[in-house]
Amino acid sequence: GRRDSDIYVMDADGRNVWPLTDNPSGDVQPAWSPDGRRIAFVSDRDGNWDIYSIEIASNKITQLTNNPGGDFQPTWSPDGTKIAFDSSRDGNSNIYIMDASGNNVQLLTGATPGGDFQPVWSPDGPKIAFDSDRDGDLDIYIMDADGSNLRQLTNNPGWDWSATWSPDGKRISFDSGRDGNDEIYTMHAEGINLWKLTDHPDIEWQPTWATNGTHVTFSSNRDGDMDIYVLNIDDHSVRRLTDHPAWDWSPAWSQAP
Repeated sequence: GRRDSDIYVMDADGRNVWPLTDNPSGDVQPAWSPDGRRIAFVSDRDGNWDIYSIEIASNKITQLTNNPGGDFQPTWSPDGTKIAFDSSRDGNSNIYIMDASGNNVQLLTGATPGGDFQPVWSPDGPKIAFDSDRDGDLDIYIMDADGSNLRQLTNNPGWDWSATWSPDGKRISFDSGRDGNDEIYTMHAEGINLWKLTDHPDIEWQPTWATNGTHVTFSSNRDGDMDIYVLNIDDHSVRRLTDHPAWDWSPAWSQAP
């Protein structure tokens, strides 16, 4: 089942799949550090959902948060010194930031009764995009990395969530149910010039940009079970990277060369 899940690593072409974690609890939501040496992830191995990091070379695991409220969706700052995440530790899901060591946790959002989720750092560092239902449904928002200058980018009665920046910071992709089904969309980072990248009757979600800026990986059940696919932005061709009866989901690209 999805609860007994682990973090795996593979080559960009889907080859050489190997497990990075092996735990009977859930290890989910991997995020590569900018230098490619560590992966932050979320696990309930100690009874509640917290954020951990693992060193790729040594497999050394460090627990970064310890809170009964649940901490999710870690994202690294481009310089690797900070991690943003969402947490319900204060009763409502909000965006927080901490040092990469887990110290100095600071609240960035929380002025509204709605929930704020899935932060993602801009490639150049000054902005954080995130999802929020503060206006009644899930939309994409953007703010400065200190929590100031909040702005709403999408406004649609369907859900818009799981934002991801292109490597040059000019575009944001996300998945949306605005047409009645989960599909991948992209737009300019100012929230304009929206266009649809996928169009399939099954689920297409969790997009993440490749470092080359020409491909987006995503999760889909288009072939019967949840697997990882890669989409060419230019010609919209799709290639399947994993093929396993268990769920393969939540892809994350290494940013290191």
